[in-house]
Amino acid sequence: MALELEGRIARKLPVQQGTSARGAWAKQEFIFEYQEGNFPSQICMNVWGDDKVRDLEKYQVGDKVRISFNLSSREYNGRWYTDVRAWRIEPAGQQHSQPAAAYPAQAAAPAPAPMPTVDDLSSPLTDDDLPF
Repeated sequence: MALELEGRIARKLPVQQGTSARGAWAKQEFIFEYQEGNFPSQICMNVWGDDKVRDLEKYQVGDKVRISFNLSSREYNGRWYTDVRAWRIEPAGQQHSQPAAAYPAQAAAPAPAPMPTVDDLSSPLTDDDLPF
């Protein structure tokens, strides 16, 4: 499930790097603040991979952005851990462009039928085949 929020980058945490059995990795966490009702809310999000860390470097603390992200949880030793992984960061208020191949053009939908009026309803004096 992909989710999207607009808000601002409240804080950036240091880049974490390491090597696993699958090779080198890089991760950076950041605090994202958004308005929910009357009060601001904060989420600790992360980006994985050198390219996503470089994307996050383009933005400074305080920048207003739109974040596309996924939520996932996993269990380890009886405890649950939730991951909020950002996969797209762009300036707030900007429409993101979708690749043409990912969303092929669809035929235009037919115009909806007009709403029925009182004159379109059947007369109560006609015989119905309904038992009630």
